[in-house]
Amino acid sequence: MDMNTAHALIRFGLGRRGSEDLPADPKAWLARQLDGPDPYLSLPGPSTADGLTALQEDRRDPNKEPGKRRERVRELFQGEVATLANHVLTTPDGFRERLVWFWYNHFTVSLRRGECTGALPGYFREAIRPHVTGRFQDMLLAVMTHPAMIMYLDNQQSFGPDSLVGQRQKKGINENLARECLELHTVTPAAGYTQADVTSFAKILSGWSIEINKIPAGFMFRRFAHEPGPKTMMGQVFTEGEEGGRMALSFLAEHPATYHNLATKLVRHFVADVPPPAAVAHIASVLHTTKGDLKAASLALIALPEAWQPLTKLRQPQDYVISVLRALDLPADKRPPNLPGIISGLGQQPFAAPLPNGWPDTAADWDGPEAILRRIDWAYGMTGRAANMDPDALAGATLGPLLGETTKHEMHRAGSRRDALALLVASPEFNRR
Repeated sequence: MDMNTAHALIRFGLGRRGSEDLPADPKAWLARQLDGPDPYLSLPGPSTADGLTALQEDRRDPNKEPGKRRERVRELFQGEVATLANHVLTTPDGFRERLVWFWYNHFTVSLRRGECTGALPGYFREAIRPHVTGRFQDMLLAVMTHPAMIMYLDNQQSFGPDSLVGQRQKKGINENLARECLELHTVTPAAGYTQADVTSFAKILSGWSIEINKIPAGFMFRRFAHEPGPKTMMGQVFTEGEEGGRMALSFLAEHPATYHNLATKLVRHFVADVPPPAAVAHIASVLHTTKGDLKAASLALIALPEAWQPLTKLRQPQDYVISVLRALDLPADKRPPNLPGIISGLGQQPFAAPLPNGWPDTAADWDGPEAILRRIDWAYGMTGRAANMDPDALAGATLGPLLGETTKHEMHRAGSRRDALALLVASPEFNRR
């Protein structure tokens, strides 16, 4: 394995799976993963409508006694998690998968709002995955009209003060969705918007809601809850109705500040905790030139000279656990049964970021002494399932030229194969991407 191949597998991917074939041309291999539809979408799984129907059925269940209720949402979600766990451990398209999780984190919907659980599988399948190699504007619209995001940020509870519902029931707007869209998802405060702009955007989005009582359940624009009349946001006037909201999202999606925000986050995630300004400027330029083409931005990302420099990023717990399990490549019956539980134990519960800004993306947020000790303890326990593996062969297959002399020396001094394996997968080199 040469250095470029190691960087392609680790910096951009999920790590090598066992002794899978190595790409002859690492950059071309990464680029090919962006062609065609996401392979995951060919796997059976629940739609958003399925999740909302399950939520409604759970709410109607007359049996309130714990242990006797049939929790349809939980069953649906756990089934999807099992499919997803197998996928991340076996997929040859690690770069595409990393992009999926990057964009999901950018548009976080968290299990900490339990009513979102049923809609989360559909959110991944319908709002995130299809758009990872498409246009940012399309992804933004898919996210903002998805029931999971609407429920997560309470927009079904937002009513224009002068709408029929607002006047009759004395209800007002909820600014959560508008605020997070401006602050996190698009332009950021760097664009100079004001509180008045947030309020106006919330009025633009009033009436963007969900319907779970009809078939198929899903997004619904409720005109009677929508604030009438044109609205002004960031100096732009938008017409009333659902079309005004779509126009506002289009404006925000193609704003230069949005492109800079997205470029900064992409470079921070894939290159360095402190994003090189020239790299950020280049990715922002590509987004601007292509009007938000995310495939073009991803291709530009792997072409950055900075992306092929020494690895300095610390793998987040989810990335770390997945990379270890892919490296060991255990048969399905020997894999640990609860992948989300393992990752949660290391401090990053899947699908459950504490706030709408998602999980942090710098080493300082993950490299505390206790957090590193948890990784070491888990690594030692995990390598007990693969104690007969050859540590040197695994090091060569997974790290190649990235393996440092100090780690190699300590592995050779280890008292057993298991100890050597644990030293390898807990090493600084294995923890970097």
